[in-house]
Amino acid sequence: MTHLASEKISPIGTWTQVVDSQAGGGGRSCLRLELNQCSTGTGLHCTAALINFDDKQATLLNITSLASLMVILNHHLNPLDMLTTCIAPNIMIVKPPQLRPIPSFLLPFAQPLPHARHLHQRVKAAPIPRPTPFVPDAQTFLTLIGRKLSQHSSKIPSWDALFSLTSTQLRELGVEPPRTRRYLLRWREKFRNGQFGIGGDIQHVENGTAELRVVEVSGQHAGNHKIVVNVPAGGSATLETLTEKPAPISGVHIKRAHTIVGPHVQPLKGGKAAKIEVKEGLWEDKRGHKIDGGERRQAEIRAKRRGEERRATR
Repeated sequence: MTHLASEKISPIGTWTQVVDSQAGGGGRSCLRLELNQCSTGTGLHCTAALINFDDKQATLLNITSLASLMVILNHHLNPLDMLTTCIAPNIMIVKPPQLRPIPSFLLPFAQPLPHARHLHQRVKAAPIPRPTPFVPDAQTFLTLIGRKLSQHSSKIPSWDALFSLTSTQLRELGVEPPRTRRYLLRWREKFRNGQFGIGGDIQHVENGTAELRVVEVSGQHAGNHKIVVNVPAGGSATLETLTEKPAPISGVHIKRAHTIVGPHVQPLKGGKAAKIEVKEGLWEDKRGHKIDGGERRQAEIRAKRRGEERRATR
């Protein structure tokens, strides 16, 4: 700050203290302040020297306002020391600014948010679905979804354990590799949401086998149409013999007059009925296989093959 010739600078006080500097990586320093007041009242003039004991270098700081002085003190002094430090006796004491209370309507937003990794611990556990006639126990479920998960049926003792074990617990039980655990967890959630494979909505099952027949029902509009229904073993498919309202079985359809076709559907003798049996991999999502090394190496493998064919024809 440049002072006019008519201005007189009156010394206010000199203050020196050895501090642990928080700037520049720390270290012991000596902070010396000289405060002066201009006679015309234009403001505060302060010359500060920060001497570092480690590298024996002095830093000169020119302070032209009280705000700049506060920044220097806050940067080089411990904030706890600023509460009681008297810069110039009988002149001023540096105090922390007064904090206003938070309005009551902002209090809910002022609470610290929980860490994202701990949110899953507060989520309510998903409900355990009930077994169905086609999937009565955990062993049948593991058999249906395939990928050799039935070999782990002894590690999952009950139906409740099947739908409550976490991925970490499955790993401790020996369900490996991780790809297999992810596949099991995905099918578990699908079953929980009512997304079954073929035969999952069947109600009449005997020894793991369900019988299907064709029945003709009246439509909402004019005319009748045929649907595939599940009947007890050896039963007939007529509206008089069905005790409940016939519900069509998903995943199968009728071909020609009364032939039932669909994945894993086996026709019975006579051609007017069919059956679905519980077997390994009935609901399995088949994994793809690489052709000529897969997408990343396909061009390289095929180029090498063409080169070998050209060399062979020479």
